[in-house]
Amino acid sequence: MDLGFEGGFNVLRKSIIDRKDIVKTKRSLMIALPRTAFRTIFACDVAKSTKVAWENYFVERRDSNSEAFHLESIVDVVKNLRENKRDYGLKNSKREYRVDVVTGGFPCNDFSVAGKRLGFESNKSHRGNKAILDTEIDDPTAENRGMLYYWMKEFISEVRPKVFYAENVKGLVSLGDAKRVIEHDFSSIGDSSYFVLPVKVLKAMEFGVPQTRERVIFIGVDKTHLLPEVRKFLDQNGNLPPELDLYPIESHGSERLPLVTAGEALNDLGEPESSLDHSHQCYSRAKYMGKMQGQSEVREDKPGPTIRAEHHGNIEFRRLSKVNGGNNPNGPERRLSVRECARIQTFPDNFRFVIPGKLSASDGYRAIGNAVPPLLAWRLADRLEQVWNDLFI
Repeated sequence: MDLGFEGGFNVLRKSIIDRKDIVKTKRSLMIALPRTAFRTIFACDVAKSTKVAWENYFVERRDSNSEAFHLESIVDVVKNLRENKRDYGLKNSKREYRVDVVTGGFPCNDFSVAGKRLGFESNKSHRGNKAILDTEIDDPTAENRGMLYYWMKEFISEVRPKVFYAENVKGLVSLGDAKRVIEHDFSSIGDSSYFVLPVKVLKAMEFGVPQTRERVIFIGVDKTHLLPEVRKFLDQNGNLPPELDLYPIESHGSERLPLVTAGEALNDLGEPESSLDHSHQCYSRAKYMGKMQGQSEVREDKPGPTIRAEHHGNIEFRRLSKVNGGNNPNGPERRLSVRECARIQTFPDNFRFVIPGKLSASDGYRAIGNAVPPLLAWRLADRLEQVWNDLFI
């Protein structure tokens, strides 16, 4: 969520409501979102390609820390912090943590409807390879991929931010007791000093994202940092005051602004063959495989499908012949390019996902599919910024 929480990137005009701090012009398809007050001081992932794409973008933002990304598992990060081996720039001159907000998404593969739904019983390690566990699978400190939410909890417990955001797939809600267990564990951080807001499933298309993506968002606040009057209300009512709710209000759909369609997000890009953008030049050449996931044509008059971190044969089609269920009678069939997937996810065009010799199309598809839509993350950050001074000491 780093890009979204910092802001300052371009999105479609139709994705944003009218505001005094956002200048819209009738001629421009895109507008620049305001920068937020938040700056990234630490990020980590085990995928080298994610680090390359992240640093390539943030190095161009002079007021951002392009060296904040660490190619490490959160498990290793927590262990290094506790053993005082590294502080990753998270501490100030007094050796105190200087973290206000933690955002993250623990791996969704094991909770996703599209995945094998192994939940906590993942057979992958925290570094992404096959796990050979020394502990029982139900041990809360197990280092398999399905338990990485626990290590995110341990990171939060170590650095003690005022607020945290944890994102995952909608399928987690229906996977046994997973949601309840995760809520309980997040609430138990720091002798139960964190209040976890009632969990919501956010529909990205209702926040201006041209995509049907739905995600579970866990939000927790440290009660010890709340203003006295807010803490009193929370103790008496079991929730934050309605006017200080940290979930943003939906802006699109129903009686609100019209949903942003895939056509509005893609139609100005032209064809990959005429593009100078490597991320648009690259698209999957996989042939149509029959009526199954990833084999449909993107409808231009509706929000696009959920962009998944899939291999080439599971990327939806930009154009599909009528005989295969599409609306393209003449032109050649083609799957979505890497840039088109990025547009549907609301990444700006200057975020490069394909770099010859460094990032392949497969790397790009995977990074985009694993991400929280930057615009959705910005809406969360924007809401937090609005209520910050009325919420925290």
